[in-house]
Amino acid sequence: MSDEIPDSSPLPPSKSQLKRDAQALVKLGEQLVELDEKHLRQFSLPENILDAVKAARKIRQHGARKRQLLYLGKLLRLADTMEISTQLDSLHKQSKQASQYFHRLEQWRDKLLADDQALTALLTEYPTVDRQHIRQLIRTARKEQQLNKAPAAARSLFRYLRETIPE
Repeated sequence: MSDEIPDSSPLPPSKSQLKRDAQALVKLGEQLVELDEKHLRQFSLPENILDAVKAARKIRQHGARKRQLLYLGKLLRLADTMEISTQLDSLHKQSKQASQYFHRLEQWRDKLLADDQALTALLTEYPTVDRQHIRQLIRTARKEQQLNKAPAAARSLFRYLRETIPE
């Protein structure tokens, strides 16, 4: 046995870990490329990263696009990616919440068109809803369903629910 004291300094990251980190940055870059212009402007990205994102959007060939994404990942190594990933997460969370809100409104619309008791439940949960107006919208939408017409009144009902029911 040796009397050496083991070195307590942390080991450098393994080659596999470095590859995983690089792949995560490339995926982060892909998410930035997929964002629309409005959301991309919300990020405070350095000019070189912004240029690389815009260039990647224009490229359609698979190999060239992949190389551009790898380049974008390389540029992201030099940037503060925690802030970027935090902003992306909050953006995805907002999108998911908006989607859930619209699903909830669609469920209310479908319930209202299928069952008279749903109107009572809606009015007890949301007392600010105009009773007469929503009844008229429901009657018109049901009439359209019976006559197999386009669901214009059902869309109007959905819009009214969106205006009156908070997120």
